[in-house]
Amino acid sequence: MVMDKLKQGRDLLKMRGQAKELQKKLSQITDSVEKGRYHVKVTADQKIEYISIDGEEAKELRDAINEAFKNVQKKAAQKMMEDGGIGALLGGMGGQ
Repeated sequence: MVMDKLKQGRDLLKMRGQAKELQKKLSQITDSVEKGRYHVKVTADQKIEYISIDGEEAKELRDAINEAFKNVQKKAAQKMMEDGGIGALLGGMGGQ
């Protein structure tokens, strides 16, 4: 029983490290779009790096959107944990 818990802990640390590495890689993938008066640059890890309107950088808008993404990601993670974690999610998907 104790050995199972230790293995689960090691597995969790390994998965956490892999997730951090993936997030680092995703943060390096970017795309920019210009539409009329707007210019937006985003990363693949769902962060807005830059927003401008009529050539003026909109830092407060960027920060507000990034904060909203961060908040909703926390809520989603909390919901997943309440519902049994990602294992339960993946287990449920595999059974379909």
